[in-house]
Amino acid sequence: MNLQNKKIRIAVQKGGRLKAPSLEFLKSIGLEFESKETGLTSQCLNADVEILYVRNCDIPQYVKYGVADYGIVGENVLIERKSNLKIEKRLGFGKCRLVIAVPERSNIKRIKDLREERIATSYPNTLKGFLRRNGINASMIEINGSVELCPSLNLSDAVCDITQTGRTLEENNLKIITEIMDSEAVLISNPSLNNGKILF
Repeated sequence: MNLQNKKIRIAVQKGGRLKAPSLEFLKSIGLEFESKETGLTSQCLNADVEILYVRNCDIPQYVKYGVADYGIVGENVLIERKSNLKIEKRLGFGKCRLVIAVPERSNIKRIKDLREERIATSYPNTLKGFLRRNGINASMIEINGSVELCPSLNLSDAVCDITQTGRTLEENNLKIITEIMDSEAVLISNPSLNNGKILF
């Protein structure tokens, strides 16, 4: 590691499924840091590095605008935020799929059946692009969290959501009709990093 000049900042998820494996990855490359978080940061004990704990969906912005030099984030978030940041490394954890699912007894069987239907999602930009590419005119309902409940509440006819095992969808009597993308955790970097601040 080349840790010259000013302190390097790495943004990671402050809570959720990517936090623990992100910290394990940082340990695997030799970084030692405080086990106790001080507010929104942890200081590395063996390098001039600071870890920032922020919301997952905000990590691309922190990196884009230089608040953080690096970030560990789900590729699905990177695409949803339309961030053209460089992916330094695919990390092999946090694997999931962005899918479209419908109630088990729904008449929606194929992508084309989504025409004029209502789709609830936390990923409107990604879904919009998918629908456009497939020539589907559907209504989008943006929901932050618990998207899988929307069909049972008659808020939507389908959902577009992230799944790892599919169990949550099954528990809500939903079946997958198509997959939009695969995702995993990726390491991203600020475009203006100079040669004196290379960590990986």
